[in-house]
Amino acid sequence: MSTTYSQKDLDEHLAQEHGQSTISTHIKEVVYGGIDGIITTFAVVAGFTGVASLDEGNVTIPIIAVLIFGLANLLADGFSMGIGEFLSARSEKKFYEKEYEKELREIDENQEMEIAESKMILNEQGFSEKQAEELVNIYKTNPVYWANFMMRYELEMQPPEESPVKNAIATFLSFIIFGFVPLVPYFTGLEPTKTFLLSASCAIAALFLLGILRAKITKEPLLRSIAEIVSLGILAGSVAFFVGYLLG
Repeated sequence: MSTTYSQKDLDEHLAQEHGQSTISTHIKEVVYGGIDGIITTFAVVAGFTGVASLDEGNVTIPIIAVLIFGLANLLADGFSMGIGEFLSARSEKKFYEKEYEKELREIDENQEMEIAESKMILNEQGFSEKQAEELVNIYKTNPVYWANFMMRYELEMQPPEESPVKNAIATFLSFIIFGFVPLVPYFTGLEPTKTFLLSASCAIAALFLLGILRAKITKEPLLRSIAEIVSLGILAGSVAFFVGYLLG
């Protein structure tokens, strides 16, 4: 005898077992925005340091120039990335809606072909001819579900659940927050060489934190997540430094 659960019971189960925070819902935007923010800002710092002359082993670098270019770059690129994410997410949503409406029309106007395609898909999923026919007969009673089924298994498209506006905001905020970290040491008034080394340490620490955040939310191995993100950041910063050094 099966147990009967109320809607409240089911909602509580879903919230407990599959509930997601705002960060986990937008983990892609947080991670990519954060990485780009850190790398882009530190690239400015590293580029300036590479161009700067060396005076008795100490890097001579105009602190105010780093701050001006760093902050300007941070805001401009952050805004650009946010707009780009908004347009990308909106385009993806519009494309899905267009294909979904097309599937609904095909179900209404060319149902025999949709039946044949559905049976073929179900056969490929391991259902027998009889089972496939029974399932398709059920799908015919619910065109909306049938269209969703075809979108997923025929076109291999999932409905974009994220809001383009929320995606853009998550990307922008992550870019700004994480990207500001390498600039913090330049407000301390320390001498240039120490400031640059402290900025590099802050950038690595921010990448380290981002790796932990990604691993916690995606459940992937912690060390691999940290290693991938930190390695990418160090590589990008090194390239910026040596390009500045060679061209300086």
